[in-house]
Amino acid sequence: MTTQPEHRGSPDSSPGPRRGVLFVCTGNICRSPLAEALFRHHAGRRRVIDLFDIASCGTGGWHAGDDADPRTLAVARQYGIPMRHVARQLDSTCDFDRFEWILAMDRSHMNALLPYRRPTSRLHLMREFDPACAGLAGRDLDVPDPYYGGPEGFESMYQMLDRACRGLLDHMLR
Repeated sequence: MTTQPEHRGSPDSSPGPRRGVLFVCTGNICRSPLAEALFRHHAGRRRVIDLFDIASCGTGGWHAGDDADPRTLAVARQYGIPMRHVARQLDSTCDFDRFEWILAMDRSHMNALLPYRRPTSRLHLMREFDPACAGLAGRDLDVPDPYYGGPEGFESMYQMLDRACRGLLDHMLR
């Protein structure tokens, strides 16, 4: 089993192992890299970044080694979210040991993760943590893939992921 990197501590947090958070989408160029950047940004603003090991990946390797989609980079830049990204595919040999929280962007990603037979308590749909989705209980919790659409899809994706990342961070810090 892979051990978690040790937390180095800061005035605002206690020492201990960092909690792994992995965001998953299809190709790791639109949704999951933006979720990673947003979560990192919000954790940094709250001065708890050292508590987390944050990454993203795709269920497939079609874009491995690529930058994030230019439209994802543009919406992140529009909101002042720093983003450096190289796409990668899920590594089933170590990601399930490294990451305690695995956040799927939609049900197809959740279904792709289930056959690995890892603790399903680690798997969540990203929008389970979006306050705007409270009470939906499994309905309409997908973050739609904006890849084949226009800029409005990337704006909508940003808004959903921003709310969900804030909600996830609040949940994890309780």
